[in-house]
Amino acid sequence: MTTSKRYVCIHGHFYQPPRENPWLETVEVQDSAAPFHDWNERINFECYAPNATARVLNGDQRIIDIVNNYARISFNFGPTLLSWMEKADPKTYARILMADRESQTIFGGHGSAMAQAHSHLILPLCNRRDKETQIAWGIADFKHRFQRMPEGMWLAETAVDTETLEVLAEQGIQFTVLAPRQAKAIRKIGAADWEEQGHAAVDTRRPYLCQLPSGKTITLFFYHGGIAQGVAFEGLLNNGTAFANRFREAFTDTEEPLLAHIATDGESYGHHHRHGEMALAACLRSIEEQGIATVTNYGQYMELHPPTYEVQIHENSSWSCVHGVERWRSNCGCNTGGRPTWTQDWRAPLRETLNWLRDQLMPVYEAEAGKLLKDPWAARNDYIQVLLDRNADSVDAFVRAHAKKSLDEEALTQLLRLMELQRHAMLMFTSCGWFFDEVSGIETNQILQYANRAIHYAIQVAAVDLHDEFVSRLEQIPSNVYKNAAESYQKYVAPARVDLMRVGMHYAASSIFEEYPEHLEFFNYIADSESFYRLSAGKYRLAVGRTMVQSKTTLSRKHFSFAVLYLGQQNIIGNISLDMSLADFDQMAEAAKAAFRSTNLGEVIGLMQTYFGQEKFSIWELFTDEKRKILQQITEDSQGQVEKALRDIYEDNYQLMMGMAVSDIPVPEYYRSAVAFVLNHDLLEVFENGSLNRRELRRIYAEFRRWNITLSNEQAFKLVVEERVFRELQQLQSGETGLDQLQTLVAVLQTISQLDISMEYWQSQNLYFSLLKDYQSGARSFQDEDWEGAFMALGELLSVEV
Repeated sequence: MTTSKRYVCIHGHFYQPPRENPWLETVEVQDSAAPFHDWNERINFECYAPNATARVLNGDQRIIDIVNNYARISFNFGPTLLSWMEKADPKTYARILMADRESQTIFGGHGSAMAQAHSHLILPLCNRRDKETQIAWGIADFKHRFQRMPEGMWLAETAVDTETLEVLAEQGIQFTVLAPRQAKAIRKIGAADWEEQGHAAVDTRRPYLCQLPSGKTITLFFYHGGIAQGVAFEGLLNNGTAFANRFREAFTDTEEPLLAHIATDGESYGHHHRHGEMALAACLRSIEEQGIATVTNYGQYMELHPPTYEVQIHENSSWSCVHGVERWRSNCGCNTGGRPTWTQDWRAPLRETLNWLRDQLMPVYEAEAGKLLKDPWAARNDYIQVLLDRNADSVDAFVRAHAKKSLDEEALTQLLRLMELQRHAMLMFTSCGWFFDEVSGIETNQILQYANRAIHYAIQVAAVDLHDEFVSRLEQIPSNVYKNAAESYQKYVAPARVDLMRVGMHYAASSIFEEYPEHLEFFNYIADSESFYRLSAGKYRLAVGRTMVQSKTTLSRKHFSFAVLYLGQQNIIGNISLDMSLADFDQMAEAAKAAFRSTNLGEVIGLMQTYFGQEKFSIWELFTDEKRKILQQITEDSQGQVEKALRDIYEDNYQLMMGMAVSDIPVPEYYRSAVAFVLNHDLLEVFENGSLNRRELRRIYAEFRRWNITLSNEQAFKLVVEERVFRELQQLQSGETGLDQLQTLVAVLQTISQLDISMEYWQSQNLYFSLLKDYQSGARSFQDEDWEGAFMALGELLSVEV
């Protein structure tokens, strides 16, 4: 067989479940992702960003090229993930969009990016309307970002039924990718008889046409299960050449064009498998250099070699569940393992409960939205245009297109609440809520937060309160950890509910510590201050104010007055009112300020109780990130005291410890704890503050070895060092680096290399490689021979071929 008829396509499904607090529309801190803020941030650092700048190594493990993997593979990104990345890492986001444009040049005008059904719902378990909206939103999101119509669409978990394929075809999608076991029967186009396919027996090396009952068609690609399994579970990403050779094994000696292709979790390439992005880059290069095949994508292959076979699918099938789609609605036996005594009997009643809630919310939406909109369901399909760019213009365009008449402020808020009700009524079916093993897990709690949000909107738009019945149904759902699902819900989900009153409490409490401007945007809200006073007396503080808070999502707003007294440490007493008159506020503020100035804190508290009533709030009312930030500020003084005490122990007893060590007498553990604290603190100080000091670093390194001390937080140290090295290279790029500074950086990296830590320098390597190319091409000139020598030595330390 000629190589010209052998093709390879690698597809990466890049996706994270939405993690935003549905009330704040932001991702709150997740301790399990430390030292990163949250799991999106961590996986982006380990996977999404490195794949946009993947290293290619030579035999000496030196970087010889840096490539954008996305331009050479087929890929899809979850819309909710891209919306996060657009703000959190705009550089990587831009490289992903650029990769699709580059791939069109490489692959005959066919971009490698595929769309994805928007919110990762298991579409066969959705009603027709939700299927239509999810696919419409996925297409609109794709067009907004990639500036073209998608040819293909990824289905969550490759879960499929005929109705889903019909909706894809209706909306212009030409193909999708499925698992091999999802093919039921095949035949050559024009043949009379169907060939039934056994488990995973379909020939995955050709595309198949699927004839739909409507008369429409869609092309289906069934990925190579064996190679995909090798990527996920068999260490195939340990070696890029071995990865490439596995594709060679997929070909046979025939003149028929053959496509060896796989669909894989994108997170395999760097997150699940360290340096998996490098293996992917090496594989793609090896495939071409060895002449194994031509690298392609699905759109190009469809054009070059249209289907000659057609296929029937197994209804309600997926790639993650051998039982079809039962993993998302029953205790089918599929789980993540490791908990043999746990049961997933909770899955069916959870699905039934959310189906019940959806069906209760539907008539509420239809009735209330019908008063405002020409076609409520067409409007829902188009609401994605508001989600893609929340601003006055997009909201106005949406209203003009769908409202029966112009809307006043109250009606507009009502409309936006209705649309958000429907958004959350779909988000509550995100597949991750059922995928794992326990109903109280963070993924299930996340979808229950969406359910909670939808219930709250129903109360606002129609005074329909479904919460008690919802909790009653949760009480019937078993848990492996709690009495039932309701107990977990009440502990983790219900307290997360936020209204404008609580936002006001947050603003009021944090105003004690922050210098707030008159107009402040925080989380999903805008605060406009009308009056604000803050007084300090030693550790005590008083803040009083009148502020208007508005939701960016629904444009609802409320005015409130507040008074907050800070008594030191974590002790905050706060009051808030929605109906205090301006005259009463002015009177309260003047009296409270006078009492505070006279150091009569008891009178201040009495005045607050008189004007606001008995109900108070505390620092614990703050949202998670801000609460931690303020508590960190509060504890800074005591941290300094702890540091001074441990440093005194270290310095005062250093000679004693040395004498004990020389005499082979064990140094007491409390002394060693002081040594470990001081050395770890000083090591971070070298990189976090001031100019790099090679002598200080060498001293600390010698002390680490002398006392056999280990890093207290290796991952955090690696991030601090990488960030500092990157900043130093940015100065080098701008021409601000002299010879002494460059030599210092080289010496510092030499010392770090002796710490026996696997450093992650990928951002610095990217920048250095770009600078090296500039010097090699003549775009930049070296200052002198010494400077050139130091620059080349830096490249060696960064593992770049120079």
